[in-house]
Amino acid sequence: MYIPPLYKNENENEINSFIEQNGFATLISHAAGKLLATHLPLMFSKDRKSLYGHFAKANEQWKHIAENEEVLAIFNGPHAYISSSWYNHENVPTWNYIAVHVYGKPRIITGEELIASLRELTDKYETSSANPVSVTTMTPAYFEKELRGLVGFAIKVDRIEAAYKLSQNRDKINHENIVVELRKRNDAADMAIADEMIKHQPAKFKNHE
Repeated sequence: MYIPPLYKNENENEINSFIEQNGFATLISHAAGKLLATHLPLMFSKDRKSLYGHFAKANEQWKHIAENEEVLAIFNGPHAYISSSWYNHENVPTWNYIAVHVYGKPRIITGEELIASLRELTDKYETSSANPVSVTTMTPAYFEKELRGLVGFAIKVDRIEAAYKLSQNRDKINHENIVVELRKRNDAADMAIADEMIKHQPAKFKNHE
């Protein structure tokens, strides 16, 4: 991923937290000269060295990742259009966003490893449900039937690239005005970007306060 140095985030804890909070990813692989992509939830292993997920068995992408070639998982965060009318000088519009790319080699998983990954994924997203379901409480016959309809995989993480484009190239006055204008929109993504801009504002701003 192309990331200008100003927008590159190398804070491992922050990036890992971002992935855990934005786990619905796009998984991209290639086969026979074509790109394949699936939108699906991915989840870190406990040591954060692998990502776990699963395909519907009818999705033929799993047959190609079994070849152990590198795949790319894209995790997207909030994004927002930035109008150049918010600056105190002539400029062009742009877009602020957060995105993380994870590259690694995949392998197919089965048995207890697959079941454990399904249990952990379900438990993670059921925490906010009034009546949470669990893999462990499903009837064995039903669970076995559903299990036959999917293919699990794990991706050994080789490298991670994180872009946090949050107007770090602007001076303090224009940076603050962008935050104000974003919050006027009262849109969830715009508000999230405004919050991230404050969180990641250049250190030089703080030194001038």
